[in-house]
Amino acid sequence: MLNKSVLLGLVFAVATSTASKDVPEQLLGKWVVRRVIPTPTITCWGGKESKRLIGTEIRYEAHGFRWKEHRTESPDVILEQLTADEFHDQNSGGGAADSQVSLKDLGITTAEVTQVSLSHPDANITGATNEIPGDRVFIKGRDLIVFSVCNVWFEAKKESALNER
Repeated sequence: MLNKSVLLGLVFAVATSTASKDVPEQLLGKWVVRRVIPTPTITCWGGKESKRLIGTEIRYEAHGFRWKEHRTESPDVILEQLTADEFHDQNSGGGAADSQVSLKDLGITTAEVTQVSLSHPDANITGATNEIPGDRVFIKGRDLIVFSVCNVWFEAKKESALNER
């Protein structure tokens, strides 16, 4: 039998996340990876691997997404609202010597952040991870998203917003 706090946690998790087959409208379009965000994280990538992502594009369509030759059709899409503490707990290690990252480290000043996760078959990007850049993103602003690969954090800007500057 579930104890009361576990049951309440499960109810809260269901209430704050939604699953769909459609990519959220806010993500639709082409995004260009602009920069590495300096964070105090322990990573499995060095500067050389990280720099290879700068300038690459992530394209989100209604029923999938693509980065380079990696294309995912009809992924399960999960939207979640995370508090700053939930974000930290899910993206940081448990000990004082482990990787730590906060919304503030990423330049996100709101108390909550929207996380969009898109499922896909395992991919071999570097041999160190099965992630595809853009498969789990956090909405930083109207035209900005952040994501990590190998615990290196990146910022991408929507192409239309790039053309306006």
